[in-house]
Amino acid sequence: MRASYFIVIWGALTSSLFLFNCSPVITSSRLGEIQYPENSITSDSIVSLGRALFFDTRLSRNNSIACASCHIPSLAFTDGKTVSEGVDGRKTERNSPSILNSAYLKTVMFDAHLPTLEQQVIVPIQEHNEMDMNMIDCISRLRAIPKYQNAAIKLFDRNFDAFVLTRSIAAFERTLISDNSRFDQYYFNKRNSLNESELRGWKLFSEKLNCTSCHPAPHFTTFLAENNGIFADYGKDKGRFRIHNDSSDIGKFKVPSLRNIELTAPYMHDGSFPNLKSVIEHYSKGGAGHWNQNIEISDFQINDEEQNDLIEFLHSLTDTSYMQDFNPL
Repeated sequence: MRASYFIVIWGALTSSLFLFNCSPVITSSRLGEIQYPENSITSDSIVSLGRALFFDTRLSRNNSIACASCHIPSLAFTDGKTVSEGVDGRKTERNSPSILNSAYLKTVMFDAHLPTLEQQVIVPIQEHNEMDMNMIDCISRLRAIPKYQNAAIKLFDRNFDAFVLTRSIAAFERTLISDNSRFDQYYFNKRNSLNESELRGWKLFSEKLNCTSCHPAPHFTTFLAENNGIFADYGKDKGRFRIHNDSSDIGKFKVPSLRNIELTAPYMHDGSFPNLKSVIEHYSKGGAGHWNQNIEISDFQINDEEQNDLIEFLHSLTDTSYMQDFNPL
């Protein structure tokens, strides 16, 4: 489904109903208990307010970009582009990451530097190449919308402001849980849900290739920032280095979860790898040899059948059951 169509239809449905068609607050899943930040506020109605805001293009300067423009539900909340596009077709610096299971993130953003989803909400709204919206103007615009102002008074006992905006969207994002893939059925329920090829791929992934050193089950990420050697020279975008100017952070980006990886191409922080075969080829060569590259990355050899098994296993991490909450019909 086209993102623009989805946003329009969803906006029509939520314009008058979002306070009465509530999404449940999530406190835990198979992946573990969700830890809420001390200053977070949530309820079913706040989640539904956040949902409406997430799909609202009025958060952008020219009313053209919503959070959902770069985080499309059917693509595991990515956008299928090398790098995302903001207002006036401006290109962002990086590939759009999935926000499924973001409730479990230790830090937010590729630089792994923001501690909460609430803080992250502000970034794309004000970023020049994304929504390009002055926060004061954004709040003024949203406060003038009766459904949002009335919701702020009812749910937060205050006028619509940045506190309401950030807490609502973050509350919604914490409900985006994906934990029902066929691998999950195998891993948690001990069911015979994986075929022989997928089982061989899991064994290859977890044992022979030791991919679990950076992508351990069940989250398939360590949540840490690592240099995976996609470049010998990182040029302009040196990753986490730009946060503290610490040379030990050059080329380090937060390790993404591999959950729903079948849906989230292209890959890497810059979207430079178009498919899983290109990702496997990169790692089989031992990376590009950057001096700060993670020592776990070393060359290996696998045959065509093993490569197919590995890809089949990665596809078993796909879970689209979350989409039942995002069907506009």
